[in-house]
Amino acid sequence: MKKILVPTDFSEVSGHALEFARQLAERDNCQILLLNIIEHPSVSTFNSMGITGYDPMENLYIKKMIDSVKVKMEDLRNSPEFSGIDIKTKVVVGNPFVEITEDIVKTETDLVVMGTEGTEGMEELLVGSNAEKVIRTSQCPVLTIKSKTSIDDIKNIVFASDFKSPGEGIVAYIKEMQSLFEAKLSLVTVNTPNNFTTTRQDFETMEEFATSKGLENYTMDIYNDFQEEDGIICFAQDIEADMIAIGTHGRTGVFHFLSGSIAEDVANHSNRPVWTFRIEEK
Repeated sequence: MKKILVPTDFSEVSGHALEFARQLAERDNCQILLLNIIEHPSVSTFNSMGITGYDPMENLYIKKMIDSVKVKMEDLRNSPEFSGIDIKTKVVVGNPFVEITEDIVKTETDLVVMGTEGTEGMEELLVGSNAEKVIRTSQCPVLTIKSKTSIDDIKNIVFASDFKSPGEGIVAYIKEMQSLFEAKLSLVTVNTPNNFTTTRQDFETMEEFATSKGLENYTMDIYNDFQEEDGIICFAQDIEADMIAIGTHGRTGVFHFLSGSIAEDVANHSNRPVWTFRIEEK
């Protein structure tokens, strides 16, 4: 892992994300790319030096905001806790989701670390959070954080899957993540009434996966619940896990609206850090 992208709006949760990224960078010798997006309701051409196509007074206001944010970013970069950390800052005006996803590609980011407060009810159904949208489309793993978390406390990671087709790329990510945190893996598959499989079938599938992929230091569990996302979250709570890892197919449009995404729901509703990986459709 070489580059970690951290979107920040200077909120408490984004501060938790930046601190966790700092710890990761310190342990794995990574570069941090700190990104601030100033939202604007209109559509035009934006850049880090100002904007064009607007009323002069509005342009001046946005320019002052940019200058103010740059000062804050520079103060963060020069703070004592980031001494010895390679950290670069960027301020843009635009749509957070669009800017984050574009920056992932432009900078060849290896991991996005985002603070999120989650969404509920109609807001979740109609809009969703920026974190959920980034999880759905990102070509690299995304780690969502809601509270202050120490990297040294990550010792038990729940890896949730059906273990039938988790995607080859995910195995490499899982092994890298397990090595980085020196953690145990708690493999779990959630059995639901609408997708029932026998205990023997599940354990055979999980054992085949773990053996064939060369996993080490792991346990296997089956958890029963009415919904997969609820089962994953409850299982992590029951065993007092420190993080959840899960793959996402990144479905969008009508198909996403109809089927939803377990990974996005888990990241939205779990109080634990959630590390999501993109599974490419075959």
